[in-house]
Amino acid sequence: MSYADKIFVDMCRNILDNGTDTKGEKVRPKWDDGSFAYTIKKFGVVNRYDLKKEFPAITLRKTGFKNCLDELLWIWQKKSNNVHDLNSHIWDAWADETGSIGKAYGYQLGIKHHYKEGDMDQVDRVLYDLKHNPYSRRIMTNIYNHEDLHEMNLYPCAYSMTFNVTKNEETGNLVLNGILNQRSQDVLTANNWNVCQYAALIHMFAQVNDMEVGEFIHVIADAHIYDKHVPLIEELITREQHPAPKLWINPEIKNFYDFTVDDLKLEDYVTGPQIKNIPVAV
Repeated sequence: MSYADKIFVDMCRNILDNGTDTKGEKVRPKWDDGSFAYTIKKFGVVNRYDLKKEFPAITLRKTGFKNCLDELLWIWQKKSNNVHDLNSHIWDAWADETGSIGKAYGYQLGIKHHYKEGDMDQVDRVLYDLKHNPYSRRIMTNIYNHEDLHEMNLYPCAYSMTFNVTKNEETGNLVLNGILNQRSQDVLTANNWNVCQYAALIHMFAQVNDMEVGEFIHVIADAHIYDKHVPLIEELITREQHPAPKLWINPEIKNFYDFTVDDLKLEDYVTGPQIKNIPVAV
């Protein structure tokens, strides 16, 4: 069965059984009817996935992999902050009349910085170091730029990615590992979405640098389940679990900027039914 399912179920059970309820406290998010959106939260959740063994898509319900990739490439490849460059509408609630979400996410990754090797943005800096300095302990991105927070329509949730290279002593190949740091996460709507995105990113970066994939570690400071999501989660984590899907990645792609949403696919992806009309707090 999918190890990602086990991680997800255990995490949700831990939040529900041992988390802190924010009901009655001062919170920012609200539901569509104007009522406050309270959560049950757990501090410091750390989940570890071995990408060599399986691709970590849960099978309890289907994760929309193509839209996951579309959003990931919107941020990391297009370095865009405009929803008109997206094929889904998940960011529409945070966009202004022009489609902009402000100086957030892709905007931050696209800012060029000055290094001794030349001017480059954060994504290109990662790609440069993976090629030229794979054992560097400084291969990371950070889009939580305090100087620009007042011009972001939503503060970054998944804000920092750290890459670290090890070696497979059996094959002699370099191995790419990654840690995603996230300040806050709506577990029902976003957990496996983010896991699939950044697992895919590690696969893409590994392929274009002739590396194997290793571990993906997901660190969440505030992992929470919204009050209206509790019965949905309770039902979801009792569902039948299936074997993990297999990731197909186009072996012809050698440049990260050449990847499209059609160059990665999940094969043999058997899942439970989708949960429709999930309320989203804004």
